[in-house]
Amino acid sequence: MSRAAKVVERIAVDQLTKRQANQELARLAQEIARHDKLYHQQDAPEISDAQYDALRQRLTAIEARFPELVTLDSPSLKVAPAPSAGFAKVRHARPMLSLDNAFSDEEVTEFVERVRRFLEREIALDADAEIALTCEPKIDGLSLSIRYEHGELMRAATRGDGSEGEDVTANVRTLADVPKRLKGKAPDALDVRGEVYMRRADFLGLNERQAAAGEKTFANPRNGAAGSLRQLDPTITAGRPLRFFAYAWGEAEPRAWDTQHDFLKRLTQWGFQVNPETKLCRTVDDVLAFYRDIGTRRASVGSASGGSVSCAGRGDCPRLLGFVNRAPAR
Repeated sequence: MSRAAKVVERIAVDQLTKRQANQELARLAQEIARHDKLYHQQDAPEISDAQYDALRQRLTAIEARFPELVTLDSPSLKVAPAPSAGFAKVRHARPMLSLDNAFSDEEVTEFVERVRRFLEREIALDADAEIALTCEPKIDGLSLSIRYEHGELMRAATRGDGSEGEDVTANVRTLADVPKRLKGKAPDALDVRGEVYMRRADFLGLNERQAAAGEKTFANPRNGAAGSLRQLDPTITAGRPLRFFAYAWGEAEPRAWDTQHDFLKRLTQWGFQVNPETKLCRTVDDVLAFYRDIGTRRASVGSASGGSVSCAGRGDCPRLLGFVNRAPAR
C-alpha cells in the first residue's frame, strides 16, 4: 500500500474528499475481494470476522456518503466469490444470501422498528402487536442448502455466490446430522438451509491427528469444517467430525408453518439438529440480553463465533420484506 493510500485509510469517512473516497473505495474493494477468496475458496482467512466486517462497514459508509461512486461490481452488491472449479455447479431455487450486521443496541432497535413499520403498512399489523424474534448463536461454519423432494435427499450445495453454489451432495450424505429421508410429512419440495460446523474439542482433536500424520492443520474450526466438507473424495469428509445445524428454508412448496419458531419445531420432527441455544425473544431487550449472554459464554458454546442471529418470527417475513443486495432485508 502506498503512503498516500495509508493516509486516506486513516481519514474519517465524513472527512474524505470525493477523490479520496474514490481511492479508498478501490482499495477496500481490492482488500475485500482478496479476503473473500481466502475465506470462501481457499478456506484460509487471514483476518477475524470483526476485522472483515469493519472493512465492509467502511465501504458501505463511504458509498452512502458518495452514492455516485457506487459501481456495479462493488462488494456491497455481492455475496461471495464464484464457486471454485473443483465441483459441479448448482443453482439455488431461492437466493442464499449472507447476514447483515448490527453494531449497536440502537441498530437492533431500528431493525425491529423498520420491520414493524413495514408490516403495519403491508398487512395492517396492529400498532401494539408483538413481533417475536427467533434468536440463536451465530455458527462459524460453512453455509449449506439441502434439497429434498418428497422427503428424499436429492442434492446439497454450498452458498457459493448466493445464486449458484458447489454440489457437495456425496459429501453431505456422509454427515450423521443430515437425514437421508425426512421423518413424517414434509413439503414436496423443500430446501433446508443451515451450517456445517465443527465443535471446538473435535477441531482440536482433528488438528492433533493431522499434525501427527504430517498433514495440513487448520487455523480455526470454520476452516476445519469448510476444508473437510469441500473434499473431492467423500471418504475424507466421512472421517472428519462434522456436524450440521438446520435453521432456515429456501424453497418450500407447500409451506405449512406460519412462524420461524414453528419451522424449527418441524425441523426436529423431520430429523434435523437445531441449535439448543435457540430462544424465542419477544422484545428488543430480550434480544440484547440474549446476545450479551451468548457473548459471556462464548468459550462454552463450543461452535459459536460470539455473535447472534435474529430472525423476524413471521414465516412470510422474508417474502414480504424482500432482500437488499447481499443480505435479507433488515
